[in-house]
Amino acid sequence: MLETTRSEKRGTVACRAAGTLVILAGILLATGLCTASTPNDNPIPNIFEPRSTPADSIYHLSRFILAVSGAIFVVVASLLVFVAVKFRSKSEDAGREPAQVYGSTQIELAWTVIPILIVVVLFLATARVIHNVQDAAEPSTAVGVTAIGHQFWWEFRYPGLGIITANELHIPVSNPSQPRPTFLKLLSADTDHSFWVPQLAGKTDLIPNRVNEMWMEPHRTGVYLGQCAQYCGTQHAKMLLRVSVDTAEDFEVWVRAQRQPGIQQENAIAGKRIFETTACMNCHAVTGTAATGRFGPDLTHLMSRATIASGAAENTPQNLHLWIENPEAFKPGSLMPAMQLSPADLDDLVRYLETLR
Repeated sequence: MLETTRSEKRGTVACRAAGTLVILAGILLATGLCTASTPNDNPIPNIFEPRSTPADSIYHLSRFILAVSGAIFVVVASLLVFVAVKFRSKSEDAGREPAQVYGSTQIELAWTVIPILIVVVLFLATARVIHNVQDAAEPSTAVGVTAIGHQFWWEFRYPGLGIITANELHIPVSNPSQPRPTFLKLLSADTDHSFWVPQLAGKTDLIPNRVNEMWMEPHRTGVYLGQCAQYCGTQHAKMLLRVSVDTAEDFEVWVRAQRQPGIQQENAIAGKRIFETTACMNCHAVTGTAATGRFGPDLTHLMSRATIASGAAENTPQNLHLWIENPEAFKPGSLMPAMQLSPADLDDLVRYLETLR
């Protein structure tokens, strides 16, 4: 019986030690996967693949905090394993009171002072990054954008360029020789939202009746994905956004195209008439027409966007047709109503929207 009890205790200690080692290995593996660099762009947003100055600062701070936290875990876990093995119950100790320890001034000072020093170091490192990101000066070459969160889509206005678009933000790449960051003013049209593109910057909330600010300085071209990071209603999870970082030349081409009025084509006159005589024009705007609505996205250059429904679907004629006919098919609970058009009128309307490039 004594040998059985001893074996059970040894087994328990071994299981605890193995469990601790498995947890430690899992943490190290997860950290390695997160920080591993890949030769190609990862389509999944990842804070460990920064592509912008603010994101770089957040990335290095995250690695530092992970390293400190990992070191603390290793020390504590090692001490636990050491104590569990060294001071395990033995058969000769049965019925005997263990040695009584009434404290050690040196040990108590150590486990009080060391955590305080660690917290102070982490606080100072975090405060430095917050200061560098939030208090950065806006240069004269910066692109200014006003981002407005709606349920459940994004509106982007470029006051200095005279452009209004939705869901897909275009900004120029910033080179060290020619820095051109993008500074955003964040507003909300209804409830709380949160603007987050992990590879370009940290999260910043959009709060009604308040103006918040953030900035991005991307170093590489490409399309970066983000979304609303604050629960804002039924379709919060599908309030997506895409940030296209263009070369300086491509950005200027995009700006010139966005400044043009909506193209009018003779074969789309019937659809234009439907657009202007239904509820479409009450919510949406198309430059050069009587439609000046502001409740929904500006559609002047709708077909220049890769997605519709705030990134919920590809921008194809088939998806556009279904989106107008039955928005619930893409986003249940969205605030866009089904238009209840006849098949012929719906076809004409889609044909007209396809001309808006």
